[in-house]
Amino acid sequence: MALEDISQYLRLDKFPHIWCPGCGNGIIMQSVLRGLDKLGLDQNKIAVISGIGCSSRAAGYLDFNTLHTTHGRALTFATGIKMAKPELTVIVLTGDGDCSAIGGNHLIHAARRNIDLNVVVFNNSIYGMTGGQFSPTTPLNDIAATAPFGNLDPPFDLCELTKAAGATYIARSTTYHATQISNFVIKAIQNKGFSFLDIITQCPVYYGRMNKIKDAVDMLKEQRDNARNIKQWSILSDEEKQGKFVIGELHNQPRPEYTESYQSLIERHIEKRQPSPKSEERETKSREE
Repeated sequence: MALEDISQYLRLDKFPHIWCPGCGNGIIMQSVLRGLDKLGLDQNKIAVISGIGCSSRAAGYLDFNTLHTTHGRALTFATGIKMAKPELTVIVLTGDGDCSAIGGNHLIHAARRNIDLNVVVFNNSIYGMTGGQFSPTTPLNDIAATAPFGNLDPPFDLCELTKAAGATYIARSTTYHATQISNFVIKAIQNKGFSFLDIITQCPVYYGRMNKIKDAVDMLKEQRDNARNIKQWSILSDEEKQGKFVIGELHNQPRPEYTESYQSLIERHIEKRQPSPKSEERETKSREE
């Protein structure tokens, strides 16, 4: 079956892209676009926000209302946009370091508020753009430029983190499971609230090379071999889960969305300030006297 043409969503004059050979960022970007295409949304009513990092360069290639913002602050800009223009579909493209290190505070509070943002994390477990430093998702004992003898910091499970903070839709996939990503993008946007997609992707140039993984194909094979869908995961013992990770729709629990609650608050306050018919009558009599 032929794939739909998604070139209408791209700024083709910005190509070729800057991503390294074998990088999975293009797979994620394409999967996001295919999800959007299936939804048939008005292109002019979509805003894509990114911070800083390899993943965040994606916003520059996309022909929507886009902002390439400062490091760790993509969610703050996105929050402001959603509050000012709640009718927009707001998508945040970010990296594991961008959103969970310098941007970690903004991540948990955006999830807590349940503001209607759709966050797609390009999770390659390393800082790819700045030389391969370890990130909050780098596995224990793995090598990075700032951990030449192995990483000692326990990694975040970003899905568990955002679930605890209050996100209402959470899913995880990998660049090996590209079709699945598009389906999760659709469900995330249909969720009225904070949606979080953790997409495991490969960085062969830094993470792969430093951890003696031969190339991008081998990294994709590792994703295939170590991923377990949620049904399989639920019957594994703790020992069997070692070195593996769960993929699939991990959490879907709607609750009131922030911008709608905010608008309701304004409307209730306006109603309280409206003078009643009796008070208007008294005021009229007072003026006549």
